[in-house]
Amino acid sequence: MPNVLLRSEPAPLLAPGETVVLFDGVCKLCNGWARFLIRYDQRQRVRLATVQSPEGQALLAWAGLPLDRFETMAVIRDRHCWLRSDAFFEVLRQLPGGWPLLGVFRWLPVRLRDIGYDWIARNRYRWFGKYDQCLLPTADHQKRFL
Repeated sequence: MPNVLLRSEPAPLLAPGETVVLFDGVCKLCNGWARFLIRYDQRQRVRLATVQSPEGQALLAWAGLPLDRFETMAVIRDRHCWLRSDAFFEVLRQLPGGWPLLGVFRWLPVRLRDIGYDWIARNRYRWFGKYDQCLLPTADHQKRFL
């Protein structure tokens, strides 16, 4: 499957130009990534949704991704869906400060980038752990989630 999907219709649930990061809500590493985005995305350019939520499931279905296996982060905006390492770099591009500078690694061959991404994704539960259920956002972070 390619890392960037282009659909004929815009993504449901999103305003034009709005970006959402879909992440595994029971993965401790993924939840850490979501907290990182909440902390460093002070302009609130990125919204979040767990893949287990109804909104996440609707966006996965729109993108043609599995609804029961979550092996990649997805970033969705308008008619585009970025996966794996391309999703990671697309999110960094949205952040303020020096974070977008890490995009220099986007010039590495996709196969090479995705080997590293896939290795971490395959081992994330073993290395970082897993929650029994999705964590609910705190009241002050609620508006960041779909």
